[in-house]
Amino acid sequence: QVQLVESGGGLVQPGGSLRLPCAASGITFSTSTMDWYRQAPGKERVLVAVITSGGSTNYADSVKGRFTISRDNAKNTVYLQMNSLKPEDTAVYYCHTRVLRDRWGQGTQVTVSS
Repeated sequence: QVQLVESGGGLVQPGGSLRLPCAASGITFSTSTMDWYRQAPGKERVLVAVITSGGSTNYADSVKGRFTISRDNAKNTVYLQMNSLKPEDTAVYYCHTRVLRDRWGQGTQVTVSS
């Protein structure tokens, strides 16, 4: 079965950093484009970062220059490095890939607050 498990969330002060790993199983990870989404309270889930099998990346304007998506194919893991965090980054963060279609994991909560 396809499973993506996010972790690494928590409470961080504005200006701080977090790294979120997402461990994948049940997919051919090395050939899969991987995504990070987030959903803030009362808001729709939005795409924040994408990394292709070849390592090309794209970011939402709201996180560009602050977040970095990366992957380690040997560990079947995709990461989201989040720097210079702002209160508006507070959300549940989800990783995703095409074969999951409309299915989502539990995500990991990131709260940015002083």
